[in-house]
Parts: sequence; C-alpha cells; structure tokens
Amino acid sequence: MTTNFMDEEVPSVVSCKDFPPDFVFGVATIAYQVEGANDMVEGASNEGGRGDSIWDVFTHTEGKIKDGSNGDIAVDQYHLYKEDVELMSKLGFGAYRFSVSWSRIFPDGLGMKVNEEGITYYNNLINALLDQGMQPYLTLYHWDLPSHLHESIGGWLSDKIVKYFAIYAETCFASFGDRVEHWITLNEPLQTAVNGYDDGTFAPGRSENSSTEPYLAAHHQLLAHAAAVSIYNKKYKAQQGGEIGIVADCEWAEAFSDKMEDKTAAARRIDFHFGWFLDPIYFGDYPKTMREELGDLLPVDFLGKNHYTTRLIAHATTSPDPGQFYRAQHLKRIAEYPGGEAIEWLYIVPWGLRKLLKYVAQKYQNPKIYITENGMDDEEDPKTLLHEMLDDKKRVRYYKGYLAAVSQAIKDGEDVRGYFAWSFVDNFEWAQGYTKRFGIVYVDYKNGLSRHPKSSALWFSRFLKGDEGKTIKED
Repeated sequence: MTTNFMDEEVPSVVSCKDFPPDFVFGVATIAYQVEGANDMVEGASNEGGRGDSIWDVFTHTEGKIKDGSNGDIAVDQYHLYKEDVELMSKLGFGAYRFSVSWSRIFPDGLGMKVNEEGITYYNNLINALLDQGMQPYLTLYHWDLPSHLHESIGGWLSDKIVKYFAIYAETCFASFGDRVEHWITLNEPLQTAVNGYDDGTFAPGRSENSSTEPYLAAHHQLLAHAAAVSIYNKKYKAQQGGEIGIVADCEWAEAFSDKMEDKTAAARRIDFHFGWFLDPIYFGDYPKTMREELGDLLPVDFLGKNHYTTRLIAHATTSPDPGQFYRAQHLKRIAEYPGGEAIEWLYIVPWGLRKLLKYVAQKYQNPKIYITENGMDDEEDPKTLLHEMLDDKKRVRYYKGYLAAVSQAIKDGEDVRGYFAWSFVDNFEWAQGYTKRFGIVYVDYKNGLSRHPKSSALWFSRFLKGDEGKTIKED
C-alpha cells in the first residue's frame, strides 16, 4: 500500500512576520558561476592574477559541457559586483552568500605567495555588502580547486591537500575575518566526491577508480574541514566573534511504500547522502550502513543545508543510477511523484524539507541550521520572449511553499536561523552550461549581461518589506 503523500501538504507562507525577528533572508551565488575574468587563451593570464581552477580546464575540454560553454565571462560579477550588491539591497535581502576562488588568493594553490589583487577584490565585495547593510556569508570552497593542486599532488585524492587548504583558510580568516562573521568551509562535499571522482560529470572528471576515489576524496575533505575549523576556533574566533560551519546537500527520501525494505532503503539513502559527512563531524564515525570509521573531528557552530526536492525511494537489488556510489545504495528513485508539481528533475514538495529539518534536529542534537541553497531552474529557450521569462509564477509558488515549510519547522522547534534563495542571478550551471536558469534575476547573455528582476525577485521584495499585497514595478 502506497503512502498517502497528499496528507503532507504545507500551508502557504503569509509574510516574513511568520519568522523570528532576527531571521536572515539572503541570496546566494558562487565564484566560478558568476565572477568571470578568466582567460584560458594560451599565453594569456586571468584578470586580477587568478590561477586556473579544475573547472577552467574541465569546461575547455570538448564534450564536457552540454552547450560547449564555460565560465570565462560567466555573468561578469568580477566587474559588476557593485551593481549586483545594490540590486540585492534594493530587493530587501539582508545577506549574500558567495564563495572565494581559492586560485584567486593562491594562483597555484600552494600558499607560498598570496595574490594581493585577489584579496583586494574580495575586500571590495565585502565592504560593498556592509555599506548596503548586508552581511557576507563566505564559502571557502565551492568546487573550484586550483588546477595546479590537482595536477601536482592529485587534488582531493592526496592527504597533502589538508595542509594547503588550511593555509588558504587561515589566509582568508586573517584577511576578511574582521568583517566576515559567517564562514562555510566546504560546499556539498558529496558532489565533489561523487560527480568529480565517481561518474566524472564534474571537474576533475575522474571515473577510472570509482570504487575507491570518491571515498578518499570525501575523507580528505572532512579532514580539511576539521583543520580549518580548528585554526579558526584556536586563533580567530575569540577576537573576531564569528561562527563556522559546513554545507551538506540532501534531498528528502520518502519510502515509496509501507514495506520495510522500502523504508530501510529510504533511510539508507539519507545515510549515504547526509550521514556520510555529518556523522563523522557529530559522532566521529561514518554511518554503519557505509561500514567505515573515522577518528574524532571537530563540531561546527552551524550546519548549512542545501535542499531542492524530495524523492520517492524503493528498495532494488540492482540500481539503474550511474556510478558505483549510487549502485551501492541498492535502491531506485521513483520518477512519478503523487501530489508534487514536476519541473523536469525536480518536484515541488515543500513538506520534504520540513521532514528533513526534523530528521536533522532529532539525529544531530538540534543544531543551528541555515538553508544555504533552495530554488528551482527554468530551461533556457531562445524562442521565449523576455517578458515571458520574467514572469516566473512557478518559481514564486516554489518559494512560497518552501518558506512555509521552514516557518513550520521553526514552530516545530527546529533551530533554523536563515534562508538563502538559489540563486540571485542566472549563471553558468556547471555541466549544463547556460541551458538552465536558476536566478530570481534574469541575465541577458546576448545584450551586455544586463540584469532584469523576475516576478520571483519582485515577490521576494514585497515579502521582505512586508507589503505582499502591493505591486512593485521594475525600474
């Protein structure tokens, strides 16, 4: 007998007054997807002294990106950061989550000589945010490993990476910590491990040793996280007064039926996706279902949670999913979702986020949580007119539902402190190139990268300013 999913409906959020007074509403992007100022032309150098990352190399390898594009220019936030920050502030957001490009600080990743132009750029961005009354939420690593580290030592496959990440992290703490109070060590280490070293769909594009390399890459990321947290807590936290955490991603896994094997499969999926990184941090061990152990790691001040959708999970002897990591879970993801509005790979199932937050609270002693990414994409269609792209009613429904779920979770007692919409602007969407648009602000790639707030951005503006009933027109 299949579960009655319709019983899990979440009411639509009424206003921002449904959240605590100090709740943080922000938007998010990351360096490689938006900055640009890259140049892979032979003999040329990247603007501002930035070194190449593994994503620079990957995107310039034929056949890796769906539309053959790259992030060389992206949406040029390197030059347009002031305009972007002003627009964020105008819309009413109080925080911006962004990442630092490691190779913009240390071009070769080794930490021997800091690139002062890179330090200056991020200082300027941080100061621009503070001038607008916005708080910076800084991610140290969001997938763009310096290419030299991959080529010289094997990147995340080498235990030496821990030392280099620690040097890089401390440089950022020392350079920006007098103004940055919220630090994220790593974003979605699972995606780095699995997509980068199992199925090879993300940089560095490895799949040769998928039975071992994903777990090695994950292990070293956890050690790098621990090293950075240790440095911050021992040398900077008391003086700077900030907090530091990690961001993990996880869809909610709902059992397809009441059969015990399906319930076990759903729990196993969460262990593989979430427990893989949180259990070592909170309990010092990998989940039993992964049959691995890890020594003591340091706790975090907060947990960042990236969430987009929910999946129905059933037990399966053989998995149709690509990659060894997914096959090892012995499950299948059900394509159809009763009661969930479909958007290609994603379903709008807000109650899944509420269930996931409850799960985290119960298993990990109710940690402080920030929803660091939540959003949906549109398919890029050159035939669609601009005014049609700007009228993103489905995205508005998405945000209303998921914000309602967060509000309900807070009422349930979960310690959720903030929410960041993904993403602020349309941008380079990794292996999908520019074929997907996640932004609440439309970027016109053909006309000078001009920005145009979509209906979702204007809805957020009304929501944040407490005048949902009014109409706000784009200038």
